[in-house]
Amino acid sequence: MRTVDLVLPVKGLPFAKSRLLASFGSGDRAEHRRTVLALITDTVSAALAAEAVREVLMVTPDPDVTAAVRELGASTLPDTSTGGLNAALELGERHLRERYPGTRVGALLADLPALRPAEVTAAIHAARGARAFCPDREGTGTTLLLGAEGGDLEPRFGPSSAAAHLASGAVPLWGPWPSLRCDVDTRNDLRAATELGLGAATVGLAPDLAVPPERPRAVRA
Repeated sequence: MRTVDLVLPVKGLPFAKSRLLASFGSGDRAEHRRTVLALITDTVSAALAAEAVREVLMVTPDPDVTAAVRELGASTLPDTSTGGLNAALELGERHLRERYPGTRVGALLADLPALRPAEVTAAIHAARGARAFCPDREGTGTTLLLGAEGGDLEPRFGPSSAAAHLASGAVPLWGPWPSLRCDVDTRNDLRAATELGLGAATVGLAPDLAVPPERPRAVRA
């Protein structure tokens, strides 16, 4: 049974995944755009294939993102919000509720290039209708947020979003879903996703992962 409609928010490609651009070192913006669009494409493709997902709605101001995800079968909504990621999610949530009164809405990050459809479905089922969230690999961020059946999404994305969602009453989902937890912000994240198995769009565009890993930041005394 398809039980959830998902909202995926994406900024314009020139502004998306700035930490990933910095980790490339070369600052190649064309490569950056292609890679970010590939991350989005693989995430949307997996979300659309998840059995527990009815619709995927991309909220974005970017025409290239809009065209790419429409070709995959996702719906789109221009991001006219001015309040950042959470405002874009709330805009998408309102749009979905107008189309499907009483629907259960979820929010999914769009940078999960190794995402497996079965893991999305398993996490949705594990929530058992409660408002719940899936933390990222580090346990500090959030990759998936599910509104409760009959309830609002109440997104709290931003720094330490896992703690913010927990404090707001959402139930943490700690299941064995590595691809769902592997969002990509840096080259090391992309390495981790590569080990899981990248989607078809990202696998041919990932930068050379044989280069030395990023050095840990020096800790000042």
